[in-house]
Amino acid sequence: MSVAVRLEEVRGRIAAAAERVGRTGADVALVAVSKGFPADVVAQAVAAGAAELGENRVQELREKAIALPAGVRWHFIGHLQTNKARQVVEMASLIHSVDRPALAEELARRARVAGVTQDVLIEVNVSGEATKHGVEPAAAVAFAEQVAALSPLSLRGLMTMAPLSSDPEDSRPYFVELRELRDRVVEVVPTATELSMGMTRDFEVGIEEGATLVRIGEAIFGPRARG
Repeated sequence: MSVAVRLEEVRGRIAAAAERVGRTGADVALVAVSKGFPADVVAQAVAAGAAELGENRVQELREKAIALPAGVRWHFIGHLQTNKARQVVEMASLIHSVDRPALAEELARRARVAGVTQDVLIEVNVSGEATKHGVEPAAAVAFAEQVAALSPLSLRGLMTMAPLSSDPEDSRPYFVELRELRDRVVEVVPTATELSMGMTRDFEVGIEEGATLVRIGEAIFGPRARG
């Protein structure tokens, strides 16, 4: 199956999931996660209309941003080391993974130097797993206020990853928790309305629970090489 066909299939599934809860597919931005796939394969998705691409490694983001057409909106979705903040500010329209004060402060400093407003999401570790990054839910509202005060950062919302499971329904309580947390954050930071939650295995559940951004890789590009 071609990338273009897979992409169209995913769009149909997004629309169907949104309609089940009284939303429309237009309410949900599809971020095609291109990590691990070569630029020529990713270019097929761009040619088929994918306008938003996600990467989780700085070097891969840089290489593909150079190789692929201008006009693509890049998302940085991986854990970000503070010393690489400058490189991401130069390229990413939205950074999904702000998870600590030092990173937020460095991103703000680099954005000031570059003369840009940098849109960011706070990553929240709703599952409490030690292997995942993100702020604890109990600290998220206070951290949101802290990030929002760092000009020229613009806090747009929250992101999370549910624990790995073969059953998409297992992700639902974590997505509900993030949505409820977002509602509390919006009371102090009205711009923070976005919810980045849901991947290939569980994006339909994410949409049913209010996701405004879904991060989908293998359902579009096929299985990644392992090992």
